[in-house]
Amino acid sequence: MTGPLLSTSPLPGRLGPALTGWTVQAARPERLAGAAGLLLPHDGLPVADVQAHPERWETLTLLTAALRRGVPVLGWGSGAALLGRALGAAVTAPDGSAPDRSALPRGAQAHAWTAGQPVYWTVDRAVAWAEADLPPPVLGAFLTALPGWADRRPGSPLEEVGGATVVREVVTAFYARARTDVLLGPVFAAHVEDWPAHLDRVTAFWVTLLGGEPGRAAWRGNLNSAHVGLGVRAAHLGRWLTLWDATAREVLPAEAAALLSARAAVMGERLGRAPGAKAGTSQAGGT
Repeated sequence: MTGPLLSTSPLPGRLGPALTGWTVQAARPERLAGAAGLLLPHDGLPVADVQAHPERWETLTLLTAALRRGVPVLGWGSGAALLGRALGAAVTAPDGSAPDRSALPRGAQAHAWTAGQPVYWTVDRAVAWAEADLPPPVLGAFLTALPGWADRRPGSPLEEVGGATVVREVVTAFYARARTDVLLGPVFAAHVEDWPAHLDRVTAFWVTLLGGEPGRAAWRGNLNSAHVGLGVRAAHLGRWLTLWDATAREVLPAEAAALLSARAAVMGERLGRAPGAKAGTSQAGGT
């Protein structure tokens, strides 16, 4: 991984020599996919009680996404406490000016202790130093390990299928089939007037359903309401699912196609149980 290091707050100048040759950028969700690692510097803010610091939840959300992807993370001081919290460990606020402390997360290995508490611990690709001042050798060891942690896991089902562009490709190919289908075609002809806008809406729905994309507005409609009043029968839903599955398998690798088909099946069950649905009918028309 040759991408940049991301940091949740400015880094102390004394760490500059250890970072020679590295690009450091502000941590943002859309940058995680290409990041070599994530740094969580000590910032002095609380971790055990964050009610007065809503920005902490944003950092925790970003940190959780990084861990899910397999992005290596190094935290120190309050950053180490945040890392422990994200990994499910208890966090306490000691008296005085010391940063909040995390207990040892499950599966972690402690490399150094202070007063009966872990000061230096690691678990998988997460490295924590509990004190506010990070020793340059700890940073150096983390940077040295990064080439061996270059692989990444998909951050969401959307990434598993290939991203929003691929979803749009499947949606477009599906509707090209559905519009000429003997059973579904008349439904779409009667209810869809602006096809580009329709494809945009359906793509936005699927992108949101699969986990969303940073910087892209989420679909905020109601699935059942969007299909009420179309007057279609259960046979339409069955045909919709069959065509969707066939299109996904034609466009995508097998695992990605199976994921889309499984999500479509769950959606079909929801629509079939929509309030007001009658026996032998469905609220689903694929629009």
